[in-house]
Amino acid sequence: MGASDFAKLPYIGEALRRKEDARFLTGAGQYTDDIVLANQRYAVFVRSPHAHARINSIDTSQAKSMPGVRAVFTGADLAGKVNGLPCGWLITSTDGTPMKEPPHPVLAIGKVRYVGDPVAMVVADSVEQAKNAAEAVMVDYEVLGACVDVRDARNAPALHDEAPDNHCYKWAIGDKAQVDAAFAKAAHVTRIDLVNNRLVPNAIEPRSAIGVYNRGSDEYTLYVANQNPHVERLLMTAFVLGLPEHKVRVIAPDVGGGFGSKIFLYAEDVAVTWAARQLNCAVKWTAERSESFLTDAHGRDHVTHAEMAMDKDGRFLAMRVHTDANLGAYLSTFSTAVPTILYATLLAGQYTTPQIYVEVDAWFTNTAPVDAYRGAGRPEATYLLERLVTRCGWEMGLSQDEIRRRNLITQFPYQTPVALQYDTGDYVACLDKAMQLADVAGFEARRQASEAKGLKRGIGFSSYIEACGLAPSNIAGALGARAGLFECGEVRVHPTGSVTVFTGAHSHGQGHETTFAQVVAARLGIPVENVDVVHGDTGRIPFGMGTYGSRSISVGGAAIMKALDKIEAKARKIAAHLMEASEADIEFTNGEFRVKGTDKKVPFAQVALTAYVPHNYPLDQLEPGLNETAFYDPTNFTFPAGTYICEVEVDPATGQVRVDRFTAVDDFGVIINPMIVEGQVHGGIAQGIGQALLENCVYDKETGQLLTGSFMDYAMPRADDLPDFQLGTVCTPCTHNALGTKGCGEAGAIGAPPAVINAVLDALRDLGVKDFDMPATPARVWEAIQQARAQ
Repeated sequence: MGASDFAKLPYIGEALRRKEDARFLTGAGQYTDDIVLANQRYAVFVRSPHAHARINSIDTSQAKSMPGVRAVFTGADLAGKVNGLPCGWLITSTDGTPMKEPPHPVLAIGKVRYVGDPVAMVVADSVEQAKNAAEAVMVDYEVLGACVDVRDARNAPALHDEAPDNHCYKWAIGDKAQVDAAFAKAAHVTRIDLVNNRLVPNAIEPRSAIGVYNRGSDEYTLYVANQNPHVERLLMTAFVLGLPEHKVRVIAPDVGGGFGSKIFLYAEDVAVTWAARQLNCAVKWTAERSESFLTDAHGRDHVTHAEMAMDKDGRFLAMRVHTDANLGAYLSTFSTAVPTILYATLLAGQYTTPQIYVEVDAWFTNTAPVDAYRGAGRPEATYLLERLVTRCGWEMGLSQDEIRRRNLITQFPYQTPVALQYDTGDYVACLDKAMQLADVAGFEARRQASEAKGLKRGIGFSSYIEACGLAPSNIAGALGARAGLFECGEVRVHPTGSVTVFTGAHSHGQGHETTFAQVVAARLGIPVENVDVVHGDTGRIPFGMGTYGSRSISVGGAAIMKALDKIEAKARKIAAHLMEASEADIEFTNGEFRVKGTDKKVPFAQVALTAYVPHNYPLDQLEPGLNETAFYDPTNFTFPAGTYICEVEVDPATGQVRVDRFTAVDDFGVIINPMIVEGQVHGGIAQGIGQALLENCVYDKETGQLLTGSFMDYAMPRADDLPDFQLGTVCTPCTHNALGTKGCGEAGAIGAPPAVINAVLDALRDLGVKDFDMPATPARVWEAIQQARAQ
């Protein structure tokens, strides 16, 4: 079945209410912290108060003697028994050497490298007892110099002996010589310097983990708030604890948001699993919000210089980019891929730039590890490119839409100069529809109305593209991936015709239990209520790679479609036998098998029952049962794209920015459930506006202390910070998966920040303001206005 046929099926394109919301809205969900097990104890971690220090000694004697304390573990207790945390992506430097990969101990050994680095773990009968004992653990530190700004890393004290200059790798892509030649003949060059500010993910549910050990079976169970339980199990067993994989079960129950921050293998997950065997009890840890701020993997944190060479008509000739990427104190699970494979390869954007050269230097600093956060490299690429393209338009005297139209890709497939090949798209249609929905033609009248109130109004464009469903495995492996990138789906048809689907993808708010059920119900012609979806438990589901990078429907859904192909093929044989017809004469539509040209038919449920009650069954040809499994490894990424247009009003007296209008037009290919897609886009835009105007993770440059370690200091977007969003879609189906889908979960966070900042800068252009870094807080905007007026 092709994507065009699939899109016409019942349930596809229907805005069904989410099946899972009934339990969430009635308090019947079960998150990791809701789980209470027999013989359960509680862990609290002693964390470094210093950004960089040697550990001279750790005295746990007083803590061990306190009421309720079962054990206190330090790095010395784990040494030789527990390995460090692995990095899942190898990057090779431009000189051919592998990246610097220093150890990442589960509990610090000899040295701490960021505020929050775990030094010891206390296990007690209650959380309160564990907290009290944690305060009694005495650590003698020798404080060292700290570095938190990536621009200072080269000359800062070394974090790791393996990287004496704090440099992890230098990576590049593109043809530097051809780029330099293009710049030499350019009629105009536009230059820009940008900081992509560090963010803290802040999912509603903090991280949580419960380690369990069964002496009778010598088996472990880890309950954990995680986005990819099979990957968690593989990394923990094969690389850290050295356990037989089949003896470890990882269960990720309901998960309250992840945004990438719950993809990774964290030290706490390993520690509670290891401690469960040492103490023969369940060991539970749940982060407090202050711990989450300190220790959840942060996002973004790039410093970049970029240049665009153009001819006299504003057509792009070449682009060159240099980025310094902050990796934090250690290599997190996928951190090395974010500023390289997931960033630089997207810098072509929607444009026909013939030559691009990108160079990335990655550095260690005394900050929390940095890794994938909603968009993972794509927001950084889009922010850079769309800020640069907008400035190109201003410098060339072209409108924001015209500078884009002159350079948009219109022929597909399109091979970019930075490795990726786009299979399909219609970028002009997205731009046109966005301009129509945003009423760009009426902007001037609105601008004048704002001026009459003493306010400055600006309009900003952002034409983004992202790569979703990272693939294929063999190419990713050649680029450094240390895991496969396929997905698995199992479709289990029951005797009555109802279905249970087991998927390696994982839902932490995306609505898989509804969307996947729609796919199955559409293919089999059964009520969507008759389909259940199971995920998140390595003891029940086949090996899968989880959910991140907007891969669920395009990769996980495609695997389910392959399993459904097998189900339909077997069911067709059974139906042909029941109706004494040739299999070639059987057609399957709307849940019924029919003999072409006759009125003979049998419903799907009857075929299912026959498969399990094989009294009239071709046993010489088929096994009983109707249960199929399939794996899907994509041949390419999918490439969602779109244009976002933002209008803001700025009060020049205070620097206050108000987002007045926001329009988003996206091409997600075939859409299964428009309501779920709309919710994903809304959430992404909210996070993007949050980065542009409010959110900023700040460390003190002298001490390395986190200054924005609570919601009192780290500003999150609230309802009144956001306007109503005007949404639209364009559909060019993906050409290489059976559903024609592309992924939608990260688009809003990718496209929104440059649209907002471009709008703010447009509003302030006639005041002489040319640039400032995100977030555009009132203080930053006001200061920029004052500096411009003083010049």
